[in-house]
Amino acid sequence: MKLMKKQKQQEEEDQAQVMNNETLYLKKKSIKELIAPSGIDASNIDHLEIISNVKRYARSFYVSTLPRTCIFPELFRSLYMFGDINTSIYIRPIQDSNSQNDLNKIITELETERIVANDKGNINRESILTQKRYETEQLRDEIAAGFNKLYEASIVSTLFAYSKEDLDKLSKMLTAEMAKSLVGIRSAWAIQEDGFKSALPLMDDRIKKTQIFDRPSMGTIFPFTTSNIGHDTGVPIGVNKQTGVPILFDNFHSSLTNYNMVIFAKSGAGKSVTMKTLVSRSSVLMGIESLALDAEGEYTIVAESLGGINVVISPTSKTVINIFDVETETIKDEITGKERMVLSIENKVEDVTQGLLTMAKGSTRSTEVNELTKQIIAETVAEEYAALGINSNPSSLYEQDTTGIIKGDMLSKQKKKMPTIGSWYRRLQVKAKDNKNVDYQYHYSYLLKVMKQYIREYDGQMAYFDGQSTFELLDGAPFINLDISQLEERFARPLAQQILLSWIWEKFVKKNSEDREKAAKKRVLVDEAWMLLPYPEAVDFLNKMARRARKRNVSLAIISQRFQDFYEKPEAQAVLTSSDTKLFLAQDKSEIQYLKEVFKLSEGEANFLVTCQRGEGLLKVGSDTAILKITPTKKEFEFVETNLNQLAKMKKN
Repeated sequence: MKLMKKQKQQEEEDQAQVMNNETLYLKKKSIKELIAPSGIDASNIDHLEIISNVKRYARSFYVSTLPRTCIFPELFRSLYMFGDINTSIYIRPIQDSNSQNDLNKIITELETERIVANDKGNINRESILTQKRYETEQLRDEIAAGFNKLYEASIVSTLFAYSKEDLDKLSKMLTAEMAKSLVGIRSAWAIQEDGFKSALPLMDDRIKKTQIFDRPSMGTIFPFTTSNIGHDTGVPIGVNKQTGVPILFDNFHSSLTNYNMVIFAKSGAGKSVTMKTLVSRSSVLMGIESLALDAEGEYTIVAESLGGINVVISPTSKTVINIFDVETETIKDEITGKERMVLSIENKVEDVTQGLLTMAKGSTRSTEVNELTKQIIAETVAEEYAALGINSNPSSLYEQDTTGIIKGDMLSKQKKKMPTIGSWYRRLQVKAKDNKNVDYQYHYSYLLKVMKQYIREYDGQMAYFDGQSTFELLDGAPFINLDISQLEERFARPLAQQILLSWIWEKFVKKNSEDREKAAKKRVLVDEAWMLLPYPEAVDFLNKMARRARKRNVSLAIISQRFQDFYEKPEAQAVLTSSDTKLFLAQDKSEIQYLKEVFKLSEGEANFLVTCQRGEGLLKVGSDTAILKITPTKKEFEFVETNLNQLAKMKKN
């Protein structure tokens, strides 16, 4: 036994000495010596053999041919992502004067060839050459105007494998994969060593096999990764523009941290068509209940087509939505897992106060409204509920229905009538009359003056939110559209958005269970959300809704034009961080810098968003990204497309 212990101790000491010697050896080594292989055999004309602890084989390639137009981002994706591969890109701008001369020569050559083809009666050849000449002339003119530029670029890759057989197999696969995108690659025949060194991060292009790119097509070179978004529970929203594979999308997928989504696009890029296509398909195929806050009258026909409900809010409409409406909700105890009913009256008082504050500030966003004004509003709102006996007890929301059917010894309950803006205003009048505090006098006077326009008793021009609600949201409706397009755009619409969002929270969102198995899947669409941004109280509520929606199995979808508006409003950016799904359709050049900064877009992604066509965009879902092309069917186009020109074009085809 002693002998074994002594032997073991000696082995441990020997091992420690070896490790110590190795550490001293490594300290003496340079970084270059540590990462370099023992040797490289460059005697073969079509590959290299890398001699190290484990022998490897390498083959270098260069891009030899390109498609006629390079418009797809990630055109060279396989050169960056195909297994064990290294790629270097060398880009050299071409002087505009040289570009002009070269393009003029090409135009002359093309015209000569076209004439020859015409003389020979080769109509197809003549047509192709005519088109090429037109494109070349267009490029020349763009360069002359400063809108474009030519670049010389070489792309060199080195592919690695652990056997010659695997290297040959992978080389064929890589060549075939690139051919799908019409990109030709060639082995660096007889110059493998130069190709290998060119692919190293040494800024030394030894083979100089160049191709010509203009500025938009340069974006296809820059590496950024995408993936096919394929939720097995999703609906087909479009196709991956690079692969042609349908994209199945489910923004309620369990892999996502939240269900919210944002869509940004310039006018005419197809954001409404995209959203309506998603709503329609997810309603039919997934049973998702959607509610749209429609600022432009875009969703009326969708509601009709899906058998949903249209509600118009306007100065002449008989529909009333009461900001004071409040509902009980069922919450789940995180510890016990048991459900209980609660009435969050304090939260409701805050929501109503925020809405009345926006009203009080008006379109001018008056600075005369301050904390004292808010205090007066909050106190009177709380008193309105208290006067009806409504408190944090859920049963306080109901009263005995003496006209109802007697069940045993209990009469059925009915919900109490709610306070209204009119009843709140009358309370405000009484409070102002009784007020003895000099500091409050001005604020009472201000509120009584500016709030008259919202009161029916005084024939207020914006009194359409004063009164008991005349409309109830029905559970199970596939699509509900709240149309506010007839309201004045500058202030009335954003005010309506804020009030309706509060009402939607009570009537649509809170009804959903916190238990995901019991809860329906619901979506709230806020179209033209940029209208809310000038109003802090509205933005605050939007943020709250974005944060709280997931708990109720609800997706908040924000649709807007200028991303810059959100970028310049820090308090609005919480909406972005609370959205796992982001869709960017075509963007104005002025917007790109902001998107790049916030979402870390590559040059390729950014260039694509500036040049992409209507209905095309960049879809980011969690950590996955895909180049999306929206593909409504001919039948869907009839109710998702509102552009008359596009409809006419579709019917013709």
